[in-house]
Formats: sequence, structure tokens, C-alpha cells
Amino acid sequence: GQLPGAPLVPRAGSPPDAPGSESPALACSTPATPSGEDPPARAAPVTPRPPARPRLERALSLDDKGWRRRRFRGSQEDLEARNGTSPSRGSVQSEGPGAPAHSCSPPCLSTSLQEIPKSRGVLGSERGSPSSGGNPLSGVASSSPNLLHRNAAVAGSSPRLPSLLPPRPPPALSLDIASDSLRTANKVDSDLADYKLRAQPLLVRAHSSLGPGRPRSPLACDDCSLRSAKSSFSLLAPIRSKDVRSRSYLEGSLLASGALLGADELARYFPDRYVALFVATWNMQGQKELPPSLDEFLLPAEADYAQDLYVIGVQEGCSDRREWETRLQETLGPHYVLLSSAAHGVLYMSLFIRRDLIWFCSEVECSTVTTRIVSQIKTKGALGVSFTFFGTSFLFITSHFTSGDGKVAERLLDYTRTVQALALPRNVPDTNPYRSSAADVTTRFDEVFWFGDFNFRLSGGRTAVDTLLCQGLVVDVPALLQHDQLIREMRKGSIFKGFQEPDIHFLPSYKFDIGKDTYDSTSKQRTPSYTDRVLYRSRHKGDICPVSYSSCPGIKTSDHRPVYGLFRVKVRPGRDNIPLAAGKFDRELYLLGIKRRISKEIQRQQALQSQNSSTICSVS
Repeated sequence: GQLPGAPLVPRAGSPPDAPGSESPALACSTPATPSGEDPPARAAPVTPRPPARPRLERALSLDDKGWRRRRFRGSQEDLEARNGTSPSRGSVQSEGPGAPAHSCSPPCLSTSLQEIPKSRGVLGSERGSPSSGGNPLSGVASSSPNLLHRNAAVAGSSPRLPSLLPPRPPPALSLDIASDSLRTANKVDSDLADYKLRAQPLLVRAHSSLGPGRPRSPLACDDCSLRSAKSSFSLLAPIRSKDVRSRSYLEGSLLASGALLGADELARYFPDRYVALFVATWNMQGQKELPPSLDEFLLPAEADYAQDLYVIGVQEGCSDRREWETRLQETLGPHYVLLSSAAHGVLYMSLFIRRDLIWFCSEVECSTVTTRIVSQIKTKGALGVSFTFFGTSFLFITSHFTSGDGKVAERLLDYTRTVQALALPRNVPDTNPYRSSAADVTTRFDEVFWFGDFNFRLSGGRTAVDTLLCQGLVVDVPALLQHDQLIREMRKGSIFKGFQEPDIHFLPSYKFDIGKDTYDSTSKQRTPSYTDRVLYRSRHKGDICPVSYSSCPGIKTSDHRPVYGLFRVKVRPGRDNIPLAAGKFDRELYLLGIKRRISKEIQRQQALQSQNSSTICSVS
């Protein structure tokens, strides 16, 4: 061994007296300075620095040659790390261009540079790398005395050399990059208390309730505590065992924590407690032919997202009601299921809900009212459907009132019969019985939507209405509404008491020539009117917020245009002792709609492929 300041032995194979044969590391690290000359006047010597500690991102990027140059530390700290005392430092230390593992170190220098006491200056310069020229062993030997000199100068005492050799020889280095020793040394954080548990290869579900004797799942990456049950791999909320043991978890709980319809469950799906609702009405005029596409009807362009609940009411529906429901299911896709479907003659109503929300609905009840029978077919009347969603009760009514320009009194009578004759609710309890009235069904529910073909016309005659429709490029809709019979009767309070209607910004939905955009051109010359409407009423002011209210001019298979409304409805938590539907839906219709959706997509792709393959290119 060489003491600090003594010249090192020349490298083997180099002429001892040849000029320039001095080791580059020795030339750089010799601290000799001519007398009388200021040390800063000369070029600053390049002092090799101890190698940096291994980093996680470098372990997998080193080549085979780099692995062979890596050296083991031979101090007692290496043995402690091997026993698991300090898992983060590992058993392999990256030395850069250090000596091979099988070479011997100088007798007075340790094989590990980390055993040398470090000062603040040394700690601040750990990111350096040793000199790349000369013998790697010479570089280690030259850097170690300099490091000792600097530590002695800072500490003000003589340097202390560490132990010469380890008690036992270091283990052989495995060249396999996937070995357990390398994985342990480079991929484990020393701050983690459960290092041994994480090193085990057993994987369990992140949401499992782990006991203290079972290993923690590596999938749960939010913290290191067994109390955590969150995971970035699932959106399902964890269920605690004590909630399952509670007798009030599924029945009888009064807004308690963990209730199926309580506040906690409601906050999971609707943090703002508002549900998106789609309500539509369409008089199909009994046409057997359905539109080729219902996307414009159910998925309007102004809505960026699909709604949570779809309610579609039809008057004078097509003869094949099942085909109509299948088309609705096909358009909405597999994310929605048919919660309920009811019919009264040619009055149809379909309720589609997101499949995730069917568990929070009560049993669906329906009731009908007949106001007029023509040819043994119930064409005029009303159909009501009600259910409770969480703690909010809903009532949907679709009606077809008496037609005729001057039959306003008959239409008022149809309304009165409907509110008195609809027997709802039956088994589902009223959420607020103190504000209900036996004479009006609309007072027995929190949120009420009444839609249909009310047949209220624009008074003044065809000529006056055509004049307003043809004034310019933009139709003066407010001027048309001044002649509307329904608005006039609502202001009087003779119909739809407590109901509201969103602002109308679309053209009259009746009466068109089938397949055209022109109004009635027959000899009857019926006046264009807003016969198809959507109205709403709420027990609590501000619970229903209209978002959009429009018609579908692209659907021309009937003399009526479909009219729809988008709403945001406030939902409140409720008691879970109501009769639940328990996830009931029309499974057969669901499968039929999905199969048809898939088959049409396959046909579209095949047609596109055949069109591309049949293209003929001519070269002139």
C-alpha cells in the first residue's frame, strides 16, 4: 500500500523511465506544488470523485460489459445489507470504470468508498464520476488519498483508514439481470417498512380486507398501510365487513350510513345529486315504416353526453310495438336496459335507464285512462308510469287529447279526467304524503313530466300563421306563440296547474306532408301548430332545470315531428325499505338489440370493404 503523498508504482508493461509514462491518474492527483507559485495560477487539477450510488432507472439499462466491471463492497455494511438490515442500498454498488470483481484491492484501502467518512463538501459532489483514463485501480487509489486529505482538512484531524478486508469473501456476482439480488438492490425503497412483504410474488386483490398476517397486495399503490383499500385499477368502492354485518344495510335503514339508497351511495354516482333526463314525445300517425336511424332523436347533436334516463312516449304508435322497442334498444346500445314498458291501445311508453342504476329503482307502476274510443281502438287517453329513484319519486304521463281547432273545452275535460283517474302510486309509498291530494295525481310525486300530443293549436287561421312563418330567414317564434291556445289556457289556470314549459325555439311540429318539410298542402289546409309538448312540475322549486327543448326535423315518416327535452333533475337520498325492482329489466330485448347492433355493424364493414375492392382505376 501507498501512504498519502507517496508516488505510486508504475503500471506493468510501461517503461519506467520513458517520458510521459506517468499514470494519468497520478499526474492529476499529485498534490505537489512548486514553491513560490500561487496554486490557482496553474490549471485546476482534475480530481476523480467517488462513483455515484446506483439509481433505479440505470439498473436495467447497463450492458453486459458494465455488469462485469461492477464490484462488491466488502465492509460490514455489505453484510448487514445482505441480511436485510438496509435493503435499499443493496449488494451491488455501481463503481463506473472500477476494478473487476475478481481483482484484489490495495492492502491499505477499502474495497468500498462509502466507508470513508464524508464531509459536507464530499456529499455535495457525489454526482461526479472517476477519471476514465489509465488503470481503473490506479484511479481508485488516487481518488481515495485525495478524499482522505480533504476530509482531514475539513475535520481538522488525521485521517482514519477503515478495515482492510471483509470477514468473508464477497458472493459471486450474478450476470442475470432478473436475479433476485439485483431486483432487491435497485427496485426497493428504504423508507418502506413492509419491504419483505412486497418482495413476495403473491398477488392478492387490492380491495380484499387483508389481515395483519397476510401480505399486502402490490396492486394497492396509494400508501403502505394495510388499512388502505383504495386502488387505481378499479372504480368499485370497497365494502367494509362491518357494513355487511349490519342488519340495516339492505333494509330498514333511515338515511343511515351504508344504506342502499342513502346519501353515501347517492354521492358515489351523483356527487352533485343531479340526474340527466331525456323526455320525448312523438305522434307516429300509425306508420309501419320506422326511420332508418334514430340517432337524431335519441342522441341529439347538442348533447355531448348521453343521458342517465330515457323516457319516450308515443301516440298512434306503429302496429309492431316490439319492433319499436328493439330499435330503441339498438340505438341506445348495451349501456342501457329497458326498465319498464307500458301500452294503452296505441299509446306506448318506454323507460330506458343506465344499467348501473337499475339497483336503485323501486318497482315500476302504471295506470291508464281512456277518454275516447274510436273503432274499438283506444286512440285518445293517457298512460302514466311512476317509480322512485333513490329518495325521489317520478311520474311520467303521456296523453293524446281531443283533436280539432275549436275543441279547447274537450281538451280541458281530458286533462281533468286524467288527473283524477290515474291511480298512482299503489305499493310504492309516497315520499311526502302531507303535500299530496287525492283529487290530483300530480301532487303525489316529487317530479312530474307530462308530455304528448295535446292538440292545442295556433288560433288565427292558416293564412295568419303562414304570414309569420314566411317573414324572413328567421321565424319569429314569440309572435307565433302569442296565438298558442295552450299558453293562453295555462295563464288562466284552467289546465296544467303548477306546470312549466321550457322556452320554445323551434318551428311548429304539426302538420307536415309525409317525407317533406312543407306543412299541410292537402285540401284541409290544417294550421301549423305546436301540438306536441313537454311540461314539468316539481314539489321543490328549482329541482328541475331544463337544458334543451327542440324537435327533430330530420325524421319525416309522420306528419308530426318528434319533440324532446333534456333536463337535470335533483335527486335526494331515501329510505331503503321501499319495494325495490332488484335489477329487473327486459333481458330478451337487451340481447336482441345488441345482436342487431352487431349484425348491422358487420354489414356496414362488409359493404365498405366491397366498395373499396370494387374500385376500378383507369390509366389513360
